[in-house]
Amino acid sequence: MGFNRARIAIDAMGGDFAPGEIVAGAIRAKAELDVDVALVGDVDQIKASTASPEQLVGIELVPAEGSIEMHEEPLSALRKKPQASINVAMDLVKRNEADAVVSAGHSGAAMAAALLRLGRLKGIDRPAIGAVFPTVVANKSVLILDVGANVDCRPKYLEQFAIMGTIYSRYVLGVDTPRVGLINIGEEPCKGNDLALKAHQLFEENPNIPFAGNAEGRDILSGQFDVVVCDGFVGNVLLKFAEAVGESVLQILREELPQGVRGKIGASILKPNLRRIKQRVDHAEHGGGLLLGVAGVTVISHGSSQAPSVFNAIRLAKEAVDNRVQDRIQAQYQRVAIPAADGE
Repeated sequence: MGFNRARIAIDAMGGDFAPGEIVAGAIRAKAELDVDVALVGDVDQIKASTASPEQLVGIELVPAEGSIEMHEEPLSALRKKPQASINVAMDLVKRNEADAVVSAGHSGAAMAAALLRLGRLKGIDRPAIGAVFPTVVANKSVLILDVGANVDCRPKYLEQFAIMGTIYSRYVLGVDTPRVGLINIGEEPCKGNDLALKAHQLFEENPNIPFAGNAEGRDILSGQFDVVVCDGFVGNVLLKFAEAVGESVLQILREELPQGVRGKIGASILKPNLRRIKQRVDHAEHGGGLLLGVAGVTVISHGSSQAPSVFNAIRLAKEAVDNRVQDRIQAQYQRVAIPAADGE
């Protein structure tokens, strides 16, 4: 878009801990990532959320009026509040004044704003939210999509999700030949409901999908697959269940390890290991989900995101911009080659 480095518009008013934690995450991203940041929202509140004005040096503040509340119906609220922070942030991308949007606010409003303001990529019927999860294999992740954008799906939607997931896995996660799985109740091709059976056939017949077969629930985090595809109903249940499991594991470790003198000594010795465990299972370490299939990079973060999660969401947006994920998806459907990025 003409910028020397990724420029990220951040919905400063979206989320349970806005604007303080959102601003803190943005400040850290500005300092540690090779990225430009624009905070969108109530300028006075943004300034008041920092310890000193110097922390906002180099960060653009873009005024907006209000935000979309969690109880509001997305479409009607977006129309009633044209200057809401998520609308203004999307408009920056639409006008080529930013490369991406990050929001921890109303997820339905973020999806609707992206569709209304940016539109779908040609050839994509439904955008999908892709979320990256850790696996039992160290330094290996799995991308799951859709995790909430489309509760009801047709087989061709899942086929498109698989193609978009393959591109993301290859160019952002660095997997040369991603193994794509289709969530099902059994590994046999004859298993599953009508959607799974028809999607399985489409996956097998599409040369652009490196299909590795059905993925049962126990396979998702095994490291056997790089991309796992499902409808948004199943994916959202998986997302929230996985987040709860990660939080439960961390809470159990906090409660059990320090028990007794030996436990306290052991917990002290194991502190570096525990920190690595947290990095692998804590959803905050992954930042959020990327809305694939819209004509602009959009990262949707958890509503309870605090500064570390916001920082990682900005990192995720930067990676998608730097690796031109949306351009590659569009090129796939237009059969147009695009130049390799530096280092490819």
